[in-house]
Amino acid sequence: MATNFETYIAKRLFFSKNTNKQISTSPLKIAVGGIAVGIAVMILSVAIVTGFSAQVRGKVIGFGSHLTITNLDNNNSLETNPISNTQAFLPELKQYSNVKHVQQYAIKAGIIKTDETIQGAMLKGVGTDFDPSFFAQNLVAGELFNLSDTARTNDVLISQQLATLLKLKVNDQLLMYFVQQPPRHRQFTVKGIYSTGLEEFDKLYVLCDIKHIQRLNDWQTDQITGFEVSLNNFDKIEEDELYIQNNFAYQFNADGSRLRVKSIVKIYPQIFDWLELTKVNVWVILVLMLAVAGFNTISGVLILILERTTTIGVLKAVGASNKSVRTIFIIHGSLLTLKGLLIGNAIGLAVVFLQLHFKLIPLDETVYYVNAVPVQLHLTHWLLLNAGTFLFSVAALVLPSMYISKIKPAEAIKIS
Repeated sequence: MATNFETYIAKRLFFSKNTNKQISTSPLKIAVGGIAVGIAVMILSVAIVTGFSAQVRGKVIGFGSHLTITNLDNNNSLETNPISNTQAFLPELKQYSNVKHVQQYAIKAGIIKTDETIQGAMLKGVGTDFDPSFFAQNLVAGELFNLSDTARTNDVLISQQLATLLKLKVNDQLLMYFVQQPPRHRQFTVKGIYSTGLEEFDKLYVLCDIKHIQRLNDWQTDQITGFEVSLNNFDKIEEDELYIQNNFAYQFNADGSRLRVKSIVKIYPQIFDWLELTKVNVWVILVLMLAVAGFNTISGVLILILERTTTIGVLKAVGASNKSVRTIFIIHGSLLTLKGLLIGNAIGLAVVFLQLHFKLIPLDETVYYVNAVPVQLHLTHWLLLNAGTFLFSVAALVLPSMYISKIKPAEAIKIS
């Protein structure tokens, strides 16, 4: 543990203004600069990957929620077997600690036809319990349609991609056909147009009143495709999927049907696997930047030791031990590391702030699913990055400080 003497000498070396004749000035600046660049790059890497994952994940969840509860007999067919919307477990499910919202939905495949083109689409019906916040955030024209427990509305929401493809705008009529026996069709009115940047989803979903799908499928008013369950914490999705399956959806219903709980991760595994792969790149960058920071710290302190050989000889001559002198230079190196961290944090946090508020770096939304480089930095991540870099750099100082034990006082003073 450092004494007042060791700390005093280290601070005098660090804050010394007489640097005109010191050859170590430039190398030490380079060392500090390397640490600053390293922590800035690490902050930006973590912020970008975290922000990108959060935005893409949020958009996918916005279309399908965290968990869905459907009929166990449903397969990959777009024609689903209904379940009742009056499940006995619903009150208890809504009170579950990590459940944020539960809403009913129904889906049905159809074909949109205009005078010039046709396009397949998925009609998704929602009820009065629908949470419109996701689509409200991504609305680019028009407005959300209103839902009622009694009257059925013909208004729908379509994506910007479908609107462009079908040459539709707000208040235009949309004719949709359904392949069934007997074939049916419905005419809707475009109430609003949304755009999320997820091409695979935007070109697929058309939102409507759930009563339309119930009538098209000849279902009762209490029959739906299933429930969408939104969670407060995505990190607990696997745990909650298993818990809800075992405690709420395991038993058979009165009509002999049985329910199945499925997470959005299992419904779209390719997207979430891809997001996980992006984290590998961050780990590679973190390891490389830590190595750079450690190397710069080691080289800077080693140069400082070589330049201060006479000082080391004098300290040893007046009775300072090798351990004491090593501690002085480890403290000095730690101060250099802190200086680099302060500069790097100022740079990294400034770039994150500017990108977050001013979107300085745009992206092609059709390729990256977002229109600007997304950034999101959690306090925990920031603290861990700084603590990890500091501890690693200080630990690396042990290597150059070992050279001090080889310096003999008589030779060091004689050389001077």
